[in-house]
Amino acid sequence: MDFAGELPGTYYSDYVIQLGGSATIIGLISLVSMLCLASVQFPGGYLADKYGRRWLVSTLTFGVAFSYVFYATAPNWHFILIGAAVQNLCLLYQPALMATMADSLPPEKRGMGFSILNLIMSVSTTPAPIVALFLVSTYGSETGMRIAYTIVTIFFVVAATVRLKLTESMKETEKVTLNDVLHSYPESLKQGMNVWKAVPRSTMFLFFTTIIMRTAFAMVMGLFLIYAFYVLQIGGAPQPQIYPPEMDPALQQARTLWGLVMIALFLSMIIMSYPVGKLLDKIGRKIPLIISGLLIIPTVLLFIYGNYTTLFIVMPLMGLAQLLAFSAFQSLFADLVPQAQRGKVTGSMQFFTYIFMALGGIMGGLLYDNISPQIPFLFMIVLIIPSILIAALYIKEPKPEEREA
Repeated sequence: MDFAGELPGTYYSDYVIQLGGSATIIGLISLVSMLCLASVQFPGGYLADKYGRRWLVSTLTFGVAFSYVFYATAPNWHFILIGAAVQNLCLLYQPALMATMADSLPPEKRGMGFSILNLIMSVSTTPAPIVALFLVSTYGSETGMRIAYTIVTIFFVVAATVRLKLTESMKETEKVTLNDVLHSYPESLKQGMNVWKAVPRSTMFLFFTTIIMRTAFAMVMGLFLIYAFYVLQIGGAPQPQIYPPEMDPALQQARTLWGLVMIALFLSMIIMSYPVGKLLDKIGRKIPLIISGLLIIPTVLLFIYGNYTTLFIVMPLMGLAQLLAFSAFQSLFADLVPQAQRGKVTGSMQFFTYIFMALGGIMGGLLYDNISPQIPFLFMIVLIIPSILIAALYIKEPKPEEREA
């Protein structure tokens, strides 16, 4: 799934533009995606804790696989919007998957465990930009991406079949009934809000830190390629805000150069995954979380005012920041939250996180198209600062002997 999912991700923004989209449209798709994802977080967490993790993960992965048919056959960006909505509604299983990972790692090895997870993901995704570059260079942006999304559909069906073999990580679960599932939303919403009374106070501050950081990333994640193509003009691409035909020679050159940058990004994440895991288990989770925020500020500035050469510094540094943040957050979350509450806390946290990410996505696109391409990236820096301060001042990291099993 990691390899296949990243395959079209290399040129996703370019594909949306070739189907008639823009930075604002990319933001709109992000808005709808995140709102759909937010809507299933409370029932996802509730169902995971009550009925178990396995059945949610194994069955709904087939729905995610089906959603990519819309991407592969899209005549315009509206089909991408529909596919994104279907995909994110099927990610009802996400809290169950995150809870399964937390359940499966012993407390003293969580830092290394989540970093090894990132290492596996990075290794599996490294060939993706190479294959994406080949497809786009050989068949053009649009046809190449259609082939890529067809590959994604096939791989996800295979992965969904493999997930049927997952083992349930909960010791005690109730039998699933259709009536309970259909009527689970009110109860899941109530339990998702009340669960915060049963977890340490630091969990709330970890949530605040994460929601700010992920909102900041949501503002710009779909804009890196567009900014590199049309502002930094790698490969001699056209002037800002001018979206040329698919086969424009300068644009084809820009796609090739961008593919090389993405290859460098994934290779660097492979190299960094193991040291990051060792760091988390040796010095704790809080300091790496703070470092990740501090690293983003100069990295974003270097991207905005850089050139093609500096992209080979910027993107690996951005990958390192995300690697530190993800591993530190996951480890701290598992340390702080008891197993029986992890599904509900995950669902509650992600509900609000995705709401803010939805707003961040559309805001980034609007700011890019209507004010200045630099503004979303500068606003990202502004948001990162309070995230760092909350982590530094208010998160209390539990001692090794206090970590939840």
